[in-house]
Amino acid sequence: MNTQIEEAIRLRETGKHEASIELWKALIRQEPENGFLHYQCAWSHDAMGMENRAVPYYEEAIRLGLDESDLQGAFLGLGSTYRTLGNYKASKRVLETGIGQFPDNQALKVFYSMTLYNLKEHSRAMELLLTCIGETSEDINIAPYKKAILFYSDRLNKVWK
Repeated sequence: MNTQIEEAIRLRETGKHEASIELWKALIRQEPENGFLHYQCAWSHDAMGMENRAVPYYEEAIRLGLDESDLQGAFLGLGSTYRTLGNYKASKRVLETGIGQFPDNQALKVFYSMTLYNLKEHSRAMELLLTCIGETSEDINIAPYKKAILFYSDRLNKVWK
C-alpha cells in the first residue's frame, strides 16, 4: 500500500481528521479516477462529523467503482450519512441498492431498518432487525429462542386466540 495512503488512514485512526482529509484530497488531485481515494476521503469526513461534505465523495467512489468490500462500506456509509442528514428517501434507495448487491450483508440491513424506522415503516424495520438477530446472534440467552424470534419477526401484530 502506498505510504501516503497508510499515513492518511493512520491520521484518521488517531483522530487527526483534518490532516487526513487534506491528504486524501491531495491524493485525489493526483488520481481523480481512483474510487478508493474518494471512499476514504468520505470516511474521513464522516469521522469528523462533516456528513454533508462526505456525500459527494461517497457518490463518486461508488460511481468510479470499488472492490467488493469497499463497495459494501460505501453503500453503508452513504446510506447512513443520508439518514443522519434527514434524507430518508435517498438513504432507503442507497441501502436497498446495497442490499440488492450484497444480500448477506447484515450491517446494511441493520442500517436500512433504522431508515425504515425514520420513514415510519416500523413493522418492516422490526422484522429486519429480528431476522438479523435470529440469524446472526451467538448470544447464549438468545440462541434457544432463535426459532421463535424468526417465526415472530413478520408476525408482530398477529394475535393468537
